[in-house]
Amino acid sequence: MADQCCAGKSGKTALNDPRWRRVLWIALLINAAMFGVEIVAGVAADSRALQADALDFLGDAANYAISLGVAGMALAWRARAALLKAATMLMFGLYVFGSTLWGFIAGSAPHAETMGVIGALALAANLLVALMLYRYRTGDANMRSVWICSRNDAIGNLAVLAAALGVFGTGQGWPDLVVAGIMAGLAIWGGVEVFRQARGELATIRPGVA
Repeated sequence: MADQCCAGKSGKTALNDPRWRRVLWIALLINAAMFGVEIVAGVAADSRALQADALDFLGDAANYAISLGVAGMALAWRARAALLKAATMLMFGLYVFGSTLWGFIAGSAPHAETMGVIGALALAANLLVALMLYRYRTGDANMRSVWICSRNDAIGNLAVLAAALGVFGTGQGWPDLVVAGIMAGLAIWGGVEVFRQARGELATIRPGVA
């Protein structure tokens, strides 16, 4: 029953809801700021998991900007925007997967303490965004893609913290690389999920309807 109520509100009224737009703006600013923090820390700590998470923050900021641009438009345009976001999620996942493979070949041990501190900060930021977006998780493909990105980010941050503990305990870099691989899988899976829903929504639109 609760899901039905959420779906009704998200799908019908949230598109033009100023509260949803305000949440997206806050999420965009948080993600853009965290990208800057994590990319610097990731390079300094030689952590591919942090660098992957930083790129994810950048991708999410772009996704929120797209969502703001299409909010209130016809379903077809929202579904097309969701297809674009699904493609970016897939490309991000493939990039991180390739970087992880290279890391296994090159071999390095990142700075565990930096990973832990920045990972905890990123987790707090993503939990805040996920909580703000939770009520809109059952909307159309465009809204769902925003929720999926935030959900994946929080899961990824927990994995980064686990990697920091693994690197600290073993003194080796493989926990960092394993987590980077997990994050790549999350991005690929999320992209496929959003792509399928967006395609389904486009299939329901009558020919000639924008």
